[in-house]
Amino acid sequence: MTEENQGTEEQRDKRSEEGTQSLDPSILEFPPADITGIVEAVLFAADAPVGPERLAQLAETTIDAVQTATIELNRQYSATGRTFRINRVAQGFQLYTVPEYAEWVRRLYQHQYVHRLSRAALEVLAIVAYRQPITRPEIEKLRSVDCSGPLLTLLERRLIATAGRAHRPGNPFLYRTTREFLRYFGLEQLEDLPRIEELGDFLATHQPGADADETESRPEGRTFDTLAVDLSEGRGQGPDPDTRPPSSDPQSPPPDP
Repeated sequence: MTEENQGTEEQRDKRSEEGTQSLDPSILEFPPADITGIVEAVLFAADAPVGPERLAQLAETTIDAVQTATIELNRQYSATGRTFRINRVAQGFQLYTVPEYAEWVRRLYQHQYVHRLSRAALEVLAIVAYRQPITRPEIEKLRSVDCSGPLLTLLERRLIATAGRAHRPGNPFLYRTTREFLRYFGLEQLEDLPRIEELGDFLATHQPGADADETESRPEGRTFDTLAVDLSEGRGQGPDPDTRPPSSDPQSPPPDP
């Protein structure tokens, strides 16, 4: 190495040392992340609700500490005018854009096809939600039409699942809603479902428009309001209490023939 090169290298090392000394010492250290930061990071990366137990496990803390962290984060988001909040949904936590900015988010996906549930599927889903566990014949008694198509759609979308069989001739499958159903409609638990008389408005808000993925003949004048009346008056009441335990098979079978 020549004296000239050695001098250049010494100058480079000196500048590097001076630059390091001028930095804030806190930048060079990586302190352990606080619980609030961990919860925020996990929820930001997650594409589905994360349960409080799982968050506590990841953050190596307690469920109470996780819940406190979500409250504090939402307080910070509100105080600083952020456009998202942590919501309780499907027995977990998930980041959601506040409603005031929904239109701009919708524009982002305006050219992306969104498969919506048909009106028939929504009617069947509402019946299952309010009368679960319930069999296919009981659903069809309420709707007065064949429901095999909508049931299959809901099973494929994992919005409903089987819950064992009813003790009656033919042993028909019982159907119930799933955790995906809660996530799809932004509910924390089934108790958050609206009153039956508010069913039409609730579905219109959460599912504007509908696809015609199942073709069927519907009785004249049939609406969500008439469906709500039938539910409130107990027509097509749920199954007998004598039912088999829910099936442990995670794969949902097709609707009864």
